[in-house]
Amino acid sequence: MQISDLPYPDPGLPDTRSGPRLLLWLGRNQLGMQLRSLAWGLLHHCGIAGLPFAVGAGVSAAVERDGGRLAWVSALIVALGAAIAIGETMLHRTAVTNWITAAARVQQLLARKAAELGSVLTRRVAAGEVVAVSTGDVEKIGWFVEAVSRFLAAFVSVVIICTALLLYVPALGMIVAIGVPVLALAVLPLLPKATHRADLQREKAGRATELASDTVAGLRVLRGIGGEELFLGRYRAASQEVREAAVRSARMWALISAVQVLLPGLLMITVVWYGATVALQGRITVGELVAVYSAVALMMYPMRHFEEIAMAYSFSRPSAQRAARVLALSRSAAASPGRPAHGCEVPDGDLYDPVTGLSAPSGLFTAVVCGDPDLAGETASRLGGHAEPAATGTQAESVRLGGVALDSLTLRSARSLVLVQDKDPVLLSGTLRELFEVPSSGAVDATTALDAAQCGDVLDAILQSAAEGVTDPLDARITERGRSLSGGQRQRLALARSLVTDPQVLVLDEPTSAVDSHTEARVAQSVSALRKQRTTVVFTSSPLLLDRADRVVFVHEARAVAAGSHRELLHDPRYRAVVTRETETEEHLVSRPSSRTGPKTSLSSASGDLRDRPEIGESA
Repeated sequence: MQISDLPYPDPGLPDTRSGPRLLLWLGRNQLGMQLRSLAWGLLHHCGIAGLPFAVGAGVSAAVERDGGRLAWVSALIVALGAAIAIGETMLHRTAVTNWITAAARVQQLLARKAAELGSVLTRRVAAGEVVAVSTGDVEKIGWFVEAVSRFLAAFVSVVIICTALLLYVPALGMIVAIGVPVLALAVLPLLPKATHRADLQREKAGRATELASDTVAGLRVLRGIGGEELFLGRYRAASQEVREAAVRSARMWALISAVQVLLPGLLMITVVWYGATVALQGRITVGELVAVYSAVALMMYPMRHFEEIAMAYSFSRPSAQRAARVLALSRSAAASPGRPAHGCEVPDGDLYDPVTGLSAPSGLFTAVVCGDPDLAGETASRLGGHAEPAATGTQAESVRLGGVALDSLTLRSARSLVLVQDKDPVLLSGTLRELFEVPSSGAVDATTALDAAQCGDVLDAILQSAAEGVTDPLDARITERGRSLSGGQRQRLALARSLVTDPQVLVLDEPTSAVDSHTEARVAQSVSALRKQRTTVVFTSSPLLLDRADRVVFVHEARAVAAGSHRELLHDPRYRAVVTRETETEEHLVSRPSSRTGPKTSLSSASGDLRDRPEIGESA
């Protein structure tokens, strides 16, 4: 795999049992390029290893005034120099390729997992950890994968040099053969502490990143309540903790680097002192002494790769562990028993949630009333096939569409059948036209969807703030997450995007909670008309939407306890308490007979269809 061939057609199925296993899996999948890098590394390092012996032979030839041998040695040095240059160039090329392709493979795997899990991902993994895995951790994983081949080449060259010195000058070769393993293993006792400090630094950096992202996302709210300084102080404290942790980690790595400089220096001094002694005794020639000195000096270069592989592994292991934890997440623990996976069959029929007992008949506009907003969000997510683990750790039973478990379908099939819009939809930056470039049936165009979502004033506002020369609102740009728009405007644009997709089943979680009552009434009418003969499920407590629904289901204490029309369910005090925000005391006072008015009047009958609720202004 070359860089020009990216992205991978299929990044593969990773081994997510642990971080080291994930690193091993990445190495195996890039075995061909790893072997290439190893071959070029051997050429480079063996050229370096042969250079001292060639220089030593040249010195001996010069001392003995042997011109012919000196010419051959000169040619050998030129050849070794060419091997070093070519090996270094190609080693760098293949090593960078290994780094980038490994990082790209992990990024593709993470992107595929994010697309598979959707909004469930940030409910299972902290947002800061997701950001850390997809940015810095990917680079550290790629670093270790590419460092492996360079380390192996350096290791082989060090073994060759030590073996050659033992054969060439046994007296000095024995010192080098004993000293090199000591150099390689000397830093091992320091690595656990260095790794712990590095892990602590990354953990604090992840928390600071999560705090920063939360602050930016809620900046408008913070300004409204005057909380900018409070959160700025929290982030300042968090960033100082990250700085202190980074300094402590750097001190340990500086100590390791110092050891890697000190011990080779001591080895060099020992070799020169002892070599000079035996040379004076006549046991070795000057050329042999020069060869040994040059070999030990040049051997310090491949020895640096021993320190690098230790650092790369200590940094990449926790990064790979976090990546494996994210990649191990799945939509469900297993497919529903008794049913094979469906790849081509497209189910049709009622949507049924076995956890709550909620049923949405095919082709109808079903509204769901739930007094617990968190439970409503979980149920909406589960209807899209994102079953959350139960409190006991077991996986909740999958939602069924036409009797077929959504978890038994391929991801593409499940996404094309059921679309869930949560209560906080995300608008990506770009033009409005790009916002509506989503997979769809083609039955609903952007203009129709915008009209149904009552986005006329939104288009006017976007066009007014557009760049000069832009006349079509679809060509105007919106900022990241649509932060330049009000809450109600963002909701209606997100609703229009969902309507464009025209899925078989559309699940909306509080789609008009930030919209004023007059606009909400028009949205309810137009959406119900546009989605006629299509299954639509809306989680809401708005009487305007409930009155338009073909069927209303009341979910109480995580179970569907009643179903019918909005007016029929108003006779249920529990339903009425959720929809009208009526307390038990108010219900008793309203339903008590009045001596002045005669017969008792209930809140439900007095309010008619409950359309006289106070108008809700769009959130800023």
